[in-house]
Amino acid sequence: MGAARTPVFTANFGSTRQWVAGRSWAYPNGGPTNPGDNKLDHLVQDPSFSRSGTFRAVRRPDGNWNAGLLTTEGSEEGFMVRTGDVLESRVRLPSELGAWPAIWTWLDGGNEIDVFEYHPDNPDLLELSNHVKGGYRYHRDAAVGPGRWVDLKVEFGSRSVVWWVNGKQVFADRRGVGRRWRAYLIVNLSVCAGRYHPAPDRDVSEMSYEVAYLRVIRP
Repeated sequence: MGAARTPVFTANFGSTRQWVAGRSWAYPNGGPTNPGDNKLDHLVQDPSFSRSGTFRAVRRPDGNWNAGLLTTEGSEEGFMVRTGDVLESRVRLPSELGAWPAIWTWLDGGNEIDVFEYHPDNPDLLELSNHVKGGYRYHRDAAVGPGRWVDLKVEFGSRSVVWWVNGKQVFADRRGVGRRWRAYLIVNLSVCAGRYHPAPDRDVSEMSYEVAYLRVIRP
């Protein structure tokens, strides 16, 4: 059992071999902006926005926000999660309205599984989504809230994607990802433009969330 639990990927956010900063093909033309997705992000390569594991966003004079994003896509190692993998992470949720943290997967315009998304205007709610085959759950939890630490675990099963929050299974979508699924990892902090969730208050100029660890186990 010990060998089966050995991670095949342990995130070192400071590693330029593992992660590319400030660019993602999940954004039009690789970024830096994505207004069509109701985002105020302006992705930046500045390591202070992502490389420490604290993902930051800072208001710009033009109304957008410099924002941190890391992806394994395009990196030297080019790590991809695949069917059967289990991802584990621990995050501290942001407090500011407009903050939109997420850990998710992406490949060639799709293959997206959202390990989590969070919006502080719904303080006790995590969004868990399988965009590959259409399963999702809005999970409400008294242990979830602005500034709280949350343990996340997702199994990317061929027939069911399964999510755990703080050690408790909370959703099995019974849709899965199929046998040949694979995708790159993305960790980022977006900023809402106000269509679906409130934009940041005018007196707020900075926000952040933390990722204490992220690892992938391949049984």
